[in-house]
Amino acid sequence: MRKLLLFLICLSLSVSFLSCSTDVDIYAEYKDISIVYGMIEPESDTTWIKVTKAFLGPGNALLIAQNPDSSQYSPLPKVILKAVKNGVDQADIVLDTITINNKLAGDSIFYFPQQTLFYTKKPIDPTAVYTLVIEKENGQTVQSTTPVVQNFGITFPTNRINFQSTTTSQIRWVSAVNGKRYETKLQFHYKELLPGNPDTLNKIMTWNLDMQKSVTTKGGETIEVIYTGEEFYQRLGNQLENILNVKRWAGPVDVIVACGADELSTYIDVNTPTNSIIQQLPEYTNIENGNGIFSSRRTIVKRFPLTVGSELKLVEDYNWGFVVNR
Repeated sequence: MRKLLLFLICLSLSVSFLSCSTDVDIYAEYKDISIVYGMIEPESDTTWIKVTKAFLGPGNALLIAQNPDSSQYSPLPKVILKAVKNGVDQADIVLDTITINNKLAGDSIFYFPQQTLFYTKKPIDPTAVYTLVIEKENGQTVQSTTPVVQNFGITFPTNRINFQSTTTSQIRWVSAVNGKRYETKLQFHYKELLPGNPDTLNKIMTWNLDMQKSVTTKGGETIEVIYTGEEFYQRLGNQLENILNVKRWAGPVDVIVACGADELSTYIDVNTPTNSIIQQLPEYTNIENGNGIFSSRRTIVKRFPLTVGSELKLVEDYNWGFVVNR
């Protein structure tokens, strides 16, 4: 009786499964979703905006992505920058389009070598608030608003940069109005003359330092990152090739501080990879009726020569071919 009962239960379940529909539609109805990436920077000679659309389809998504028609609008939308200064509307800036032809295979999974970008060479007013407006053929409007990161200055070092110290040294600046996230790097310039070669080569060693955030976006905060001279020489030694009879001359160091507005800082934080296998990253966008980011940034570069002691240390303590500048 138990065997008969088990057989009837299995038969009943089999009939139930077979009677279910096998038609599964994994693709929802198409929805026009704009993907927007744009950054305004007052001291840049060109403002670039990239506008594409999300795509959905059967088959390999990586192959679909390589087709420009999958993510590029046709006809192209109208892209406008609207500025408000002291409560007064300024003249609209209608962006032009350009086709970039030198995108290389491997730069991304998306189409190459051509891509369409929107741009303007008109200057950005640092005292205005900008709204990006995208008008599409279907009548839908996509938009986003950002303040402009104001100017700020590096306050230390003042004359020369020191790598000779056995203790920590600092890069210091005063935070910018509308600025939140600060990324700092050093670029050490040096010249190299290979044996038997009449031409001197210009070389750069780049050192990314820590990221810092201001407490508010009101500006006026003193922010600093620290570094050690020992790490500078260690990083430089890792980059230099061991070449017999090579000659090298130390050049200046560029201190570069890049500042991003609050929305950009949040976007980077949300999209930072996590090591957790259970954490689901939230979606973040400041684009109305779309996805992506429209924000502002500002980059400050200040050049410093090495201290005399730092240059002599290169020449006397390391067998890297550095000689004293005359």
